[in-house]
Amino acid sequence: MSAKKIRKAVFPVAGLGTRFLPATKSVPKEMMTVVDRPVLQWVVDEAREAGIEQLIFVTGRNKAVIEDHFDIAYELEATLKERGKLKELEQLQRDQPPAGMASFTRQQAPLGLGHAVWCARELVGNEPFAVMLPDMLSKGCMKQMVASYERHGGNIIALEQVPMDQTHQYGVVAVGAAHGRTHELTGMIEKPAKGTAPSNYIISGRYILQPEVFDILSAKEKGAGGEIQLTDAMIKLMASQKFFGLHYDGRTYDTGSKIGFLTAQVAYGLERAELKDEFLAEIRRIAGL
Repeated sequence: MSAKKIRKAVFPVAGLGTRFLPATKSVPKEMMTVVDRPVLQWVVDEAREAGIEQLIFVTGRNKAVIEDHFDIAYELEATLKERGKLKELEQLQRDQPPAGMASFTRQQAPLGLGHAVWCARELVGNEPFAVMLPDMLSKGCMKQMVASYERHGGNIIALEQVPMDQTHQYGVVAVGAAHGRTHELTGMIEKPAKGTAPSNYIISGRYILQPEVFDILSAKEKGAGGEIQLTDAMIKLMASQKFFGLHYDGRTYDTGSKIGFLTAQVAYGLERAELKDEFLAEIRRIAGL
């Protein structure tokens, strides 16, 4: 099994964001803000913290604002400098990926997550890579996954536990031997029928995969919902390669759902020292506590 460094991460950002209409009619769901940063910026921060060197965005129509966000804004930077807003200028420059770090390709039809990942095959090349779903905020998760990969190799999937009566909503794995927070995986299934899940460990939106997954995705076999499913490709790859699941030490916020998005606002807002006390007081006042 390859022990190559994880240098590249794929971000599937072509989704329509229909659960947040009408907000997402003109604003990509990935650019909706949690506190003062776009959701996608938080996910990119996580990737860079983990040592990712190449950011690969799989975009769609009306997503040009994502490219603009990760580009230099000359007029804005000049205005900030002229007005002495050096703190804001420093923040922009710190978030700006170095030249050549970000690449963009387009998914021309909404054919599923597996298809979106396949669209990045030429930019990834023949090396292991990360996939990071932009809806999921998981501070520090990819750094933990890279550390697990460096110990075990193979393919790594981030896992979280949910109550058994909720497993039918997710991709679920069957776990074998445990190595600390990393488990050997013996199977996986997408949205099992109620009462049939092999465990309560669900797939949580972060992956490290070997490049052979592209060969499987190239067949473009459709699965659930008539889409090309990444889970189906991983199940086939499991027949010849080892898979591990990392029980992520932290909490994931699914900003693709309204409750998850609102919860993330509260959690990330309370982490900000300059906002915490006043924000908490407002929450208590609104809730009548």
